[in-house]
Amino acid sequence: MLVVHHLGLSQSERIPWLCEELGIPYALRRTDRDPHSRLAPADYKALHPIGAAPVITDGPLVLAESGAVMDYIIGWHGGGRLALGPDHPDFADYLYWYHFANGTLQPAMGRMMILGRLDLPADHPVPAAMRGRLERALGLVEARLGAEDWLAGAEFTAADIMTVFSLTTMRLFLPFELAPYPAIRGYLRRIGARPAYQRAMRQSDPGLVPMLD
Repeated sequence: MLVVHHLGLSQSERIPWLCEELGIPYALRRTDRDPHSRLAPADYKALHPIGAAPVITDGPLVLAESGAVMDYIIGWHGGGRLALGPDHPDFADYLYWYHFANGTLQPAMGRMMILGRLDLPADHPVPAAMRGRLERALGLVEARLGAEDWLAGAEFTAADIMTVFSLTTMRLFLPFELAPYPAIRGYLRRIGARPAYQRAMRQSDPGLVPMLD
């Protein structure tokens, strides 16, 4: 039985959403963050040597890393659905945006979050450089979604599932306004209308109103 171990308010929200989109059976085991540190508690960290979310178990298999988990579920349980293959005209775009989420966008946000806790002077060059990198990343997403309904092109894919956390729940940890990004806001409205997203978010973080605007 596929078991999704979800850490509340984390990027592991991607995994139940993927399962709901694919319509595959899974069990959700939810763990809250430590109320003081806001980090994963010890029992969650013990699931996998890396100690981070997401984690799945599938029989004897224990697997972490969002991309690896999503590729495994799509390939082993989903029959390849929500991924685009080499024969698809949008294959390269799919690959780019699927990896952009954790390769560029989320790291830029993580660096800004950490720098924000260091109380550096306003004119310090490092936060300014990192802010510029994040703004370029968000600007690229905005431009893409101004041209296409979904990140890979005409079809909703796993690239969208990988990306949405950074534009929504991550803003609890790194607040930023979406007002300068009308295409992203329209995209998030389309995401919020998806029944699978609604079901996944109700189960994963029942006290959270998804940050879709």
